[in-house]
Amino acid sequence: MLNVSNMFSNKCNKTIIVFSLALLFISMILPAVAYSVERGKSPVELSTAIIQVAKKNIPAVVHIEVTGQQEVAIPSLPFNDDPFFRRFFGAPQGPRKFKKETKGLGTGMIIDSQGHILTNYHVVGNANKIDVLLSNGGSFQAKLVGSDPKTDLAVIKILTKDLPFVTFGDSDKVEVGEWVVAIGHPRGLDQTVTQGIISAKHRRGITDPSSYQDFLQTDAAINPGNSGGPLLNLRGEVIGVNTIIVSGSGGFEGIGLSIPSNISQHVAKLLIAHGKVERGWLGLSAQDMTPETAKSIAVEFRRGALIGDVVKGGPAERAGIKKNDIVVAFQGKDITNAAMFRNEISLSPIGKDVRMVVLRAGKRQEIIVRIGNPKDAASLLSMSVRERLGADMRSLTQKEAENYRLNVNEGVIITSIDQKGPLGKVGFEVGDIILEINGQSMGGIDGFSQMVASLHPNQRITLLALDHNSGNTGRVTVTSR
Repeated sequence: MLNVSNMFSNKCNKTIIVFSLALLFISMILPAVAYSVERGKSPVELSTAIIQVAKKNIPAVVHIEVTGQQEVAIPSLPFNDDPFFRRFFGAPQGPRKFKKETKGLGTGMIIDSQGHILTNYHVVGNANKIDVLLSNGGSFQAKLVGSDPKTDLAVIKILTKDLPFVTFGDSDKVEVGEWVVAIGHPRGLDQTVTQGIISAKHRRGITDPSSYQDFLQTDAAINPGNSGGPLLNLRGEVIGVNTIIVSGSGGFEGIGLSIPSNISQHVAKLLIAHGKVERGWLGLSAQDMTPETAKSIAVEFRRGALIGDVVKGGPAERAGIKKNDIVVAFQGKDITNAAMFRNEISLSPIGKDVRMVVLRAGKRQEIIVRIGNPKDAASLLSMSVRERLGADMRSLTQKEAENYRLNVNEGVIITSIDQKGPLGKVGFEVGDIILEINGQSMGGIDGFSQMVASLHPNQRITLLALDHNSGNTGRVTVTSR
């Protein structure tokens, strides 16, 4: 006789086992199916996504070899810079530097069928010769179309057509934790593909605080030679240009930084069209809002960019922007810090009217301001230098820099001076060179002028200066007008 109870029990057990296996299968396959169905786009299968990204983009990623020259200082004898020696025997004669040939490697990505290639400025910016090797073995000599040291981007071009090229995605939509793929030529190993995630967004102030930085951070393996290569999402779209690594060893340690595609695309278009980048200018200084700064101006703390000095006659002053305004939005985008605010200004076309939202005495105000031309900035800033310090300045020439063993952008030289002005009163003369303000290097005449324009009346500052007569350096305290 059949035991119906046992049969039912066995069927139940089998059903539970099958159901459990089905759940296990689904739990294993779900991470592989998708990335997400976003804005009508198809889901991405993780099990094959990286393969598809590599197949699609490797043909558009190039190996770059550069040849250049580097100036190397000839070691001097200990007494060469001694004032007593220089006074009686004069400055040492003969060349102080020699040039040696250098070679470097990097990566680039073809961005159109006409042969334009986007890469890093530090890869090709100072090259005398640029060789490009395609993934199919083709080799071409490239010419530099334009470069932008402030974003560390450059465009080169090879004379061939009908090339495969990358497509760009929207880096503003990238999310922390999103899977990404890097392609490049680390250590000269061609067509190397690595994967990781977006570790963080909006990394700033990593190298030069005055540059226009807004990096994506990734743990995809990036090494020397990857510079200029693409960082891609799993749909095969470029979302960044791999640029630097943060490393104590000089090799990969899980912290790579990439220039977002929205910045790199904008810069690339300007370089192709004009060979350079002219950034918008408003004529103001800004700093991050912190609880301390909020307390100092007696306002409730919130994130934004606190306006410092406003340049007289500049676009900001004409629009009614005032000192201690807190910028909280720019063209509909929330502003959380000064670097973000500065980047948004720089990416805005000259002559465009933009909308800003500021907090003034706790109340929100919308202000429309027209983005100014940096050419106008130069004349206004030079007027500000004359007004604040009583002198005119310019950048050093190459010969002047060599005579004083300086870099061209290491200081500014006085060309005229009001003897009754702040610099004249403490003994400065025409030909003297200013190297630093309050311990900060300036990066040439533009940086110097902006720093002076942000000074308050009667503000005491310390200048590191070089006496053009003796060649000696020293620190001098002056009070601005």
